[in-house]
Amino acid sequence: MKVIVNARFLTQAITGVQRFAIELSKRLKNSHDIHVEFVSPKGIIHSNLADELNAKVIGSFQGHLWEQVDLPVYLKKNNSPLLLNLCSTAPIFYNPQIVTHHDITYIRYPESFSKKFVQFYKLIVPLMLKNSKKIITVSDFSKNEISNYYNITKDKFIVIYNGVDTNQFINIEQKNVSNRKYILAVSSRNFHKNFQGLIDAFKNIQHTQKDVDLFIVGYSSLKSFNNIQLDVEDLEKQGRIRFLGRVDDHELISLYQNASLFIFPSLYEGFGIPPLEAQACGCPVISSNQASMPEILSDSVLYFNPSSAENLEEKIIYFYNNPELKSQLVKKGLRNVKRFDWNNSVEILREVIRF
Repeated sequence: MKVIVNARFLTQAITGVQRFAIELSKRLKNSHDIHVEFVSPKGIIHSNLADELNAKVIGSFQGHLWEQVDLPVYLKKNNSPLLLNLCSTAPIFYNPQIVTHHDITYIRYPESFSKKFVQFYKLIVPLMLKNSKKIITVSDFSKNEISNYYNITKDKFIVIYNGVDTNQFINIEQKNVSNRKYILAVSSRNFHKNFQGLIDAFKNIQHTQKDVDLFIVGYSSLKSFNNIQLDVEDLEKQGRIRFLGRVDDHELISLYQNASLFIFPSLYEGFGIPPLEAQACGCPVISSNQASMPEILSDSVLYFNPSSAENLEEKIIYFYNNPELKSQLVKKGLRNVKRFDWNNSVEILREVIRF
């Protein structure tokens, strides 16, 4: 059978949504009984990946306009084959297609996005979900959220977890990145990621945990945060808080490997890859107890209420006052990561396509 893959992700910066599409696509192309063709708009920024997938550039538009106009036209000219969409949007009036929708953060925390973005998603997502054979999402939590909000039967959903490529972490030589202990956090700047809560908690424990710093990946300065009014200039000058901006994969792995603790403070996640990456590197994790996190992390972490900076402070202090916790959480984390394998995920995807 033949399937066309919407490879618009080749033109987008990589976040968790694009990572899901990329890792599944790289494995799907090797299917023996499924002929896979990847099509993309112009403006590809991941040229090596595009070559690996043998992606075909079609149409004259870009972005959403390409997805809603050029892509359906191309499909109809080619006998309307099955379309697979692995990011969070898809043509709204094309059928047959399989769509992916990771979560409804834009509904639960609209302040994380522009008004234009939220309005656009509210317009296209119901139509996209309606005009699909199956809906892929990344957790049971997200399945229930999307199903309940849009009043779609749960039978239409397929849960495919993200994976963790443990070889990527095992085969990287560990490099020392700091002479002091540090807490690591990794995320985008969106409001629901709750980094204001993490910084607030760290500011309150700085005097009791004098030998621990806070490293934040994904931001170059405090100015890049939304709605944060904290005076941390002195802490920045002392090196107690370091905003590391974007780092490459090797740098990130070294940061995971050397961190004494990883904290994931998010208010809402459809899945949540960073704490699993930390666990794969042997780093203990403290996580928010909200949304999908208990499903994904099970009993492998210390949980806290992300709406309470005091609760996070208590858990950080408890962790550092109980040294035996580190080895326990590391062992549980390494065991937990084994549940998430891209090869298992692509097998589920193949079954969805054959259905």
